[in-house]
Amino acid sequence: MAIHPYDSPLEKIWHYVFLVICGLIFFFLIFPIIVIIPLSFNAEDFFTFTPKMLALDPSGYSFKHYQDFFTNPDWQQALWNSVIIAPMATLLATGFGTLAAIGLARSHVPFRGAIMAILISPMIVPLIISAAGMYFFYSRVGLQGTYWGVVLAHAVLGTPFVIITVTATMVGFDRSLERAAASLGANPVTTFFKVQMPLILPGVISGALFAFITSFDEVVVVLFLGSASQKTLPWQMFTGLREQISPTILAVASILVTLSVILLTFLEVMRRRSERQRGLSPG
Repeated sequence: MAIHPYDSPLEKIWHYVFLVICGLIFFFLIFPIIVIIPLSFNAEDFFTFTPKMLALDPSGYSFKHYQDFFTNPDWQQALWNSVIIAPMATLLATGFGTLAAIGLARSHVPFRGAIMAILISPMIVPLIISAAGMYFFYSRVGLQGTYWGVVLAHAVLGTPFVIITVTATMVGFDRSLERAAASLGANPVTTFFKVQMPLILPGVISGALFAFITSFDEVVVVLFLGSASQKTLPWQMFTGLREQISPTILAVASILVTLSVILLTFLEVMRRRSERQRGLSPG
């Protein structure tokens, strides 16, 4: 939204009002997250700003909460569990979601709308309902409290994000490229890896990042399905808030916020690259 020379005074006023409204909304959404970061450097075991912090006294700031996170065995075990669960769940979600999106992109697939609705239902149905359903199902098949049970559950939650991003990428895909590859003797597998995958790769990577963030930050499902040996980082944070108010949570939250910002920045770069490849934006 930009001001044009032929805009009326009322339109110009609305332009600035619109920017102010957007700025206020952005501030309202981001301020509760940003305030966590300086609090994580509190030298005291408080969740509030101390007089020394407000006075910008260096003695009021410390890295002790970060040190506790990197030295405490409980936090490190939780971090390790998240690290071994999230990548595997992301890999499964990316594979299943990409194949499903490619299949649903075919015009001859019957009941595409119904199938799509079923596949993306995990991101629509309230998480507590999905977790309860998974708990009753997994307890019957012996997956409750196991590593693969948590991984499969997180893969189910991440698959809809992959399907949506890859499907959006497939909208601008030129089907004539597949026919050209087939006319030159390429089989479907070669066509997929040599022609199709390079063009939809930004969408695949974007979906994988969303699936990774979903798995890494998820706590409700792992509370239902996980055991003490699968206690992830969000689970440890939840326990720290419920059983013992540990300021280390602020340090962990700051790390997770920073990680999310880095991943979302990379995601935006991939989105713009995808648009340039498909000719939707100037290079």
